[in-house]
Amino acid sequence: MKQPCVYIMANKHDGTLYTGVTANLPRHAFEHRQGAIEGFTKRYACKSLVWYEPHERIDEAIAREKQIKGGSRARKLALIESLNPDWKDLYETLA
Repeated sequence: MKQPCVYIMANKHDGTLYTGVTANLPRHAFEHRQGAIEGFTKRYACKSLVWYEPHERIDEAIAREKQIKGGSRARKLALIESLNPDWKDLYETLA
């Protein structure tokens, strides 16, 4: 799935959340899982892909990421639970 995506990683159900954007979600999610990306996700062990949203263009994905990051935690939780109510790690579902 090489296309622009906004995604949310978590360290556990209803735990710490990280919102990001990438053009290659499988690779980037793998790097988060391995702790290969320095910073927030490594420090807080956000290794589970709990939500993502594909976009046609990277500028659209970046705008959506900013919108999500600017929103409340409650809105982020609602996004996750609308797609993934059981907070399963969606990494294995990526093609």
